[in-house]
Amino acid sequence: MYLVCTAAMIGTGLGAAPASADHTTHVVHPGESIQKAVDASESGDTVLVTSGTYHESVKVSTPGLTLRGVGRGTVIRPSTEKATDNTCAEGGNGICVIGTKDKNVKGITVANLTVTGFKRTGLFSMATDGLTVRNVTAVKNGVWGIAQERSVHGIFLDNIARDNGDAGIFLANTIKAEEGAADTEGTVVAHNRLEGNRIGITVRRLRNLAVADNYIGGNCAGVFVVGDENKPMAGDLVVRDNHVVRNNKSCPKTDRLEALQGSGIVLTGTEKVLVADNTVEGNSGKSSMSGGIVLAASMVGAPNSKNEITGNRLRDNSPADLVNAGTGETAKSNTFEGNTCGASKPAGLC
Repeated sequence: MYLVCTAAMIGTGLGAAPASADHTTHVVHPGESIQKAVDASESGDTVLVTSGTYHESVKVSTPGLTLRGVGRGTVIRPSTEKATDNTCAEGGNGICVIGTKDKNVKGITVANLTVTGFKRTGLFSMATDGLTVRNVTAVKNGVWGIAQERSVHGIFLDNIARDNGDAGIFLANTIKAEEGAADTEGTVVAHNRLEGNRIGITVRRLRNLAVADNYIGGNCAGVFVVGDENKPMAGDLVVRDNHVVRNNKSCPKTDRLEALQGSGIVLTGTEKVLVADNTVEGNSGKSSMSGGIVLAASMVGAPNSKNEITGNRLRDNSPADLVNAGTGETAKSNTFEGNTCGASKPAGLC
């Protein structure tokens, strides 16, 4: 309930705070360097990037900094020059918000701009506390549109992620290591539009967050909540009030995942996830994970347990609106109540 209320407050109650007299706004025009303005800034400052196209990658690590464009017309693209001293560019990313191994960087905001054409990620963040990503358009990046790992208290609001190679929004405990699920301490992903990606939103090995009131359509899969055999398990989170429709794009298999098509909301290896009040329509395919709301074993065979699927509106999903692929007592611990749907596997879940 706390997470859902947080999402509602973010959607309706927050505006732009007035700048303090002690803080500076650094204005960047086309032909000037965003990175130089960021490097010259102090905590609490704003870097305002005017309309135009900027060919560079930008690394931000100053606590409390705001990096803001003036809308979609502020466009950040890859540099045509070889990166030599910019680790963000070397990693194939557009904007990087990075803390340290021992300390999360706090209170950074990235807003009102476009990141496109990067080999890896449009906006990548790691080791952050309270990062806000708002009104960012991430289009046609090689792997993820917007991605975050090892972070807490994140807010991802009113963004567009379209036609990215993997997930439009990707959240994980850590990308390179096998570890138990991490507590995000109330991260919220709300009011975003995810279209044409491999997966709209991926939540991997995390706990304590909300995915709420997003439009997710035209991807190969809508929402993936992913866990495995590591402890603690992924879960104890909320997926609710999303509109998940016609995610029927076809994507080939990868090293980690089978070919995808027609998956609405998928849980794999999770516990205590609440999937509630979503509209899930027209997701159709022949993958083992195809269907409306699908509970499937993880790639290492970890089952789903104690998840609640309640109050969802489902129709025209194939092979079924609701799928509980597990067996035995663990599968029976998942509950399906109050859903409006036509067909389920096994029968009787609607």
